[in-house]
Amino acid sequence: MVTAVFNLELVKISLIDFWHIFTKILRIMSFVLLVMTVMNLFLNSKKSKKYLGKSKGWKSRAFAIIAGILIWWPPYILYPMLGELKKQGMNNALLSVFLYNRNVKIPFIPISIIYFGVTFTVILSIYIMLFSVLNGVIMGKLVRD
Repeated sequence: MVTAVFNLELVKISLIDFWHIFTKILRIMSFVLLVMTVMNLFLNSKKSKKYLGKSKGWKSRAFAIIAGILIWWPPYILYPMLGELKKQGMNNALLSVFLYNRNVKIPFIPISIIYFGVTFTVILSIYIMLFSVLNGVIMGKLVRD
């Protein structure tokens, strides 16, 4: 408000720029909220235990990747759940894949797209997913169950 007293035109330009950025973010965040809501409706602990429990293979890795990306719960809720899955037979490789993919944060994707572009964001996300599998293989070899 102090700036408006001295330079009203600058304040108008700033508000217009803010509104454009805000509408871009709002559209993307609405989509992200919809996706997260739908996934939390369909992703429950029984399905998690089925795919992350004792099974191994590409289905378990794919589920660990998807679950790591989509489960946005805070660590104090997440770690006890992972501890329970570990007791039920989840191996260290899948645990590593799951935790590595928490770096693809859905709420930050809109900001990343705005600042870095769609191409960079998609390529970075794909690299994180691919390297999570490599990290899982390495952790599976280094740390035995």
